[in-house]
Amino acid sequence: MIAQILADKCNNCAQCVNVCPTFVLDDGPQVPVIARLDACQTCYMCELHCNQDAIFVAPDQFAPEPSADPLPHLGMIRRDHGWDRPGEAGHLDEYRKLGPLLGEGAEIAARRYQAQRRGV
Repeated sequence: MIAQILADKCNNCAQCVNVCPTFVLDDGPQVPVIARLDACQTCYMCELHCNQDAIFVAPDQFAPEPSADPLPHLGMIRRDHGWDRPGEAGHLDEYRKLGPLLGEGAEIAARRYQAQRRGV
């Protein structure tokens, strides 16, 4: 679950706001605002996309309080998953192609379901 957004590191690019699949974050005047913490799925997308290492997502959503010192952990998820390898820029961009395919599949499934319900 999102534990902290560090204002001194954040450049307010809103990349985290844009990639969050459950709309946990809202744009803020200085830094993004954690508006719907209960919707956080701990997917790490915000932390992965933060080039400034300004977001810390705590792996244990049931911890009584966030880590007192997240600094050693900032950016660890992105580095561990290879997002900082300059020689492999774009190697994770393939997943974006799934969006339109999944959307089309959902539309086809909805049409089939409606046709079944109508008895066609």
